[in-house]
Amino acid sequence: MSKSALILFSTVSLFSLASYAQAQDVTELNRIVIGTAGGDDNSVEVTDEDLVRINPVDLQDLFASEPTIAVGSSLPMSQKLYVNGVEETNLSVRIDGSRQNNKIFHHNSTTLIDPSLLKAVSIDPGVAPADAGPGALAGAVQYETKDVRDLLEDGKSFGGYTLNEYSSNGGVFSTSNALYGLQGGFEFLGFFKYAEGGLQEDGSGTDIIGSGTQLLSGLGKVAYQSEEGHRLEFSYERVNDDEARPYRANIGQILGGRPVPLTRNYDLARQNVVMTYSHEAPTGWWDPTIQLAYSVTNLGIDETNQQSYGKTDSLNGKIENRFGLDNGSVTAGVDFYSDKADMDYRLLTNRASDYVSAEKASNIGAYAQARLDLTDRLHTSFGGRADFQSFTGTNGYSNDVSGLSGNFSAAYDLTDFLTASAGVSHVFGGIPLAENFIQNPAWTYAGGVEAVRANNVYAGLTARLGDFDLSGKVFQTSISNARTPSWGGGAGLNKDMKSTGFELGLGYNWASGFARLGYANIDTTIDGAASDSYNGNYLTTPIGQIFTLEAAHTFVDHGVTIGASGQIVLSENSTSTATGGVGQALPGYEVFNAYAEYTPTQYENLTFRASVNNIFDETYSARATYGGEYASVVPLREPGRTFKVSLKAKF
Repeated sequence: MSKSALILFSTVSLFSLASYAQAQDVTELNRIVIGTAGGDDNSVEVTDEDLVRINPVDLQDLFASEPTIAVGSSLPMSQKLYVNGVEETNLSVRIDGSRQNNKIFHHNSTTLIDPSLLKAVSIDPGVAPADAGPGALAGAVQYETKDVRDLLEDGKSFGGYTLNEYSSNGGVFSTSNALYGLQGGFEFLGFFKYAEGGLQEDGSGTDIIGSGTQLLSGLGKVAYQSEEGHRLEFSYERVNDDEARPYRANIGQILGGRPVPLTRNYDLARQNVVMTYSHEAPTGWWDPTIQLAYSVTNLGIDETNQQSYGKTDSLNGKIENRFGLDNGSVTAGVDFYSDKADMDYRLLTNRASDYVSAEKASNIGAYAQARLDLTDRLHTSFGGRADFQSFTGTNGYSNDVSGLSGNFSAAYDLTDFLTASAGVSHVFGGIPLAENFIQNPAWTYAGGVEAVRANNVYAGLTARLGDFDLSGKVFQTSISNARTPSWGGGAGLNKDMKSTGFELGLGYNWASGFARLGYANIDTTIDGAASDSYNGNYLTTPIGQIFTLEAAHTFVDHGVTIGASGQIVLSENSTSTATGGVGQALPGYEVFNAYAEYTPTQYENLTFRASVNNIFDETYSARATYGGEYASVVPLREPGRTFKVSLKAKF
């Protein structure tokens, strides 16, 4: 019996063993949620319960059970997120509401984030609401970090925890520690994590180049909330990865070409500062939010003969109000951003070749989004926004552009158990900033730079039959004039890309557990031809067909939870090369994981966890990892069989 057949049989057995389960409402954890009552019918939600269960250390872990979400690279500092086949820089990405401007270097991650800091993640794939922010060409991603009230036990005014974990592959040790408290209307939270380790091995026992661990992350929050509900919160978050990485951090090696060292040091740091005023006791039409934020990413690469320093940042904010209605709400407001991408290059052997360059853009937007239940069965979400952007190039070239965006989605309960949903959007994205490391101070911007626009559409069905749920959705995203500049080719190059696909999901929930299967088939093209990971930089990559499996059960009386997950990725032949020829097929793979967690009933402040990832020691590269379609590229492999143990103590 093959590994995939064995796991599928085991999952089906879990469905059968759960036939005794009590009838209850469907609990949808970390699933595509279609047709929810608020009109939020096209979202992926990762809740606090999911994060506890998954115990993720990177983005791959975080989204492993979502077949429409792919993450490339085995190294967190070079991981890129693809939603419905579209790279994340084409989505509105926010952390605690703060806009992220992180397109700094194509060889490293777009948004470096430590999942240990998170309490929830929500994704609107394709069709996104107007209040998700500007530039939501292919949807929106919202990361939300932990708050004091999420961590502090009822009846306590002070608490904390320490979590220590060891991973056998690479001898990686990490420690996470937090203190938090609540006194009167004041709150405080302090968290930090440190992780270090050596090179990891792939399934064949070969060292993964540049796979050492050197991570430091932290989160601090202070807040005050008055008895009337006025709340002011200040937060600061930082993640830093500083370690020797493959010379091109998202690639194992390139065969041939100019000779380069196997590794060089990447010092990548991202910071996020947010100040928010809100009213926690809204009355009727008064539910305001005022936010001012600053996000910045710095990358330093020091080599023997050259030094490269890139910086991207965004000063952004919003003023909005949610108007509560009997049948829903309307959110209206204004937002702004001022983004900049700087580059400082120094050639130590010839300082005459040093240069600095920068592009910048500022935007003011006005928006409104209604979320209304028009009848007991019909739930809608619709809205629009107007954006006014000013762009400045490396040579002082300037261009002012403006545009309108609109969206509409609806979910209709055909019966008590069957819901149909659909949505459409048109999005104005302005002029995106070029990546820092390919900026050229000699660009002339001849012919100008065009604004990017996108169209999205989806339709789906969800059936809820007792404790079973079955869902399906088709979707398409088309992006026109996506900006694709290059150092030598100029600032005004662009491409059109399209992502088309469908997904299916089957789940079963019982009183103390669940099991579910997911499937997605995604086809992406660039200028009408099959996509490739080179031309797809900051756009897309070949995805194909992905199956996901996940199951978990808690023995409540004993404080024990067991679970398993897996991915079955089929080979993909629809690939291209940088010159437009047919690329080599991307190989399929099967990878499975399992864990057990124990919280003693007499010592509920302690949690022991043991897990094994890549049980069958598969040698593979994740589907969204760069370069698998090129014979001249050795893509980054994923870690082989890995045992992990952890102990968490709360007080």
